[in-house]
Amino acid sequence: QVQLVESGGGLVQAGGSLRLSCAASGGTFSSVATGWFRQAPGREREFVAAINWSGATTYYADSVKDRFTISRDNAKNTLYLQMASLKPEDTAVYYCAARRGFRGATALREYDYWGQGTQVTVSS
Repeated sequence: QVQLVESGGGLVQAGGSLRLSCAASGGTFSSVATGWFRQAPGREREFVAAINWSGATTYYADSVKDRFTISRDNAKNTLYLQMASLKPEDTAVYYCAARRGFRGATALREYDYWGQGTQVTVSS
């Protein structure tokens, strides 16, 4: 069983940056692939980015490509999402997720463990 706790959310102006962190415990972090999802008010949860177990392969939603960077530090059991050039439409609750297996995935149903989420608000 893997527990995930996100941090680093907050209020930022458009064009600004934030770095989200997700601390994992209770399992072998290096044996799971991980990802970030987000959910805006009134909308379904959507894929943002994913990374395989080693960090060598990453995947991004088109809406965040070239602005967001996903990474992980297996020695620290931590997943990151560096967000730059933020836009008001990036406002959402951001969730980290982990799945048994080494490959990253873009579908919600592929993930087995979820954090509680951290709010990101981008003002215009």
